[in-house]
Amino acid sequence: MQNLFTVATQVGVLFALMAVGFASRKAKLFGDAAVKGMVDLLVVVVTPALVLHAFQRPFEASMLRGLAFVGVFAILGHVAAIALVTAFIHHKAKATQSVLRVAAVFSNAGFMGIPLEHALLGDEGVFYGVVYVGVFNIVMWSWGYCTMRSLPFSGLKGPAARTMLVNPGTVGLALGLPVFFASFSLPTVLHEPVKCLADLNTPLAMIVIGYHLAGATAGPIFRTPAAWGAAAFRLGLYPLMMIGALALTSRFVALDRTMMLALVVSASAPVAALTSMLAAKYGGDVDMSVGLVSGTTLLSIFTMPPVIAFAMEVL
Repeated sequence: MQNLFTVATQVGVLFALMAVGFASRKAKLFGDAAVKGMVDLLVVVVTPALVLHAFQRPFEASMLRGLAFVGVFAILGHVAAIALVTAFIHHKAKATQSVLRVAAVFSNAGFMGIPLEHALLGDEGVFYGVVYVGVFNIVMWSWGYCTMRSLPFSGLKGPAARTMLVNPGTVGLALGLPVFFASFSLPTVLHEPVKCLADLNTPLAMIVIGYHLAGATAGPIFRTPAAWGAAAFRLGLYPLMMIGALALTSRFVALDRTMMLALVVSASAPVAALTSMLAAKYGGDVDMSVGLVSGTTLLSIFTMPPVIAFAMEVL
């Protein structure tokens, strides 16, 4: 019960910050241009600062092993999710089917997962969470891109192929890993600004999500039964699959508890905001994508606390 209260409190803090973004849009304090600027600041400045800050720690072989496990579990988790949604999520409209499948597979591990990992697990949680985000970006810009455009995997080329390898998640890892390997620490005059920028991640990300929630509707979820399945998979079945896989593996291999919980937090986050961006750009069902992103984000205040609290009990 204590774990549930702790997680619920932290999720409540995030939603209180979202309420600021929600109210700001309703009060017309700022518009789409300002929010786009916030997103650019998050991606280009704040996220690299967050990664750099989290990776400034003495090198430990056990943590490197943990990073490898996160990568393996993240890859296998995405592969298992793709196999399941391909087999079970169908819709007569291809534009809707592609959105449902992408939404079920990909979580908002960056904007929603990392702030919660930081709140619950500290910098070490972010240390592991960044690896999940790196895998997320690679799979999103390969399978996700091809699915949204109804292309075979061989159709991946050009900008999408480059983005698959060069994106905020992979660039963050490329910056952070050498710092970790070298056990490098920035001098105070640089460390403090980096820490201040890293601390902006949670409030900025939540305000952006809240702003978009104010202009969204969850209606398409309730009108499409297949969407219920996609939402249930994203918020319930997939994170429980991750917990089961971690619990089973930990019976045979010693796994770091913080690493396991970081994976569960990433897996239990609502539908990735990038789903709507890809749908808008590549002809997916935009209304459905917006409904799933907004609807699962609102539902996550009720689903994430018990799922993560359960993981804290069994892992």
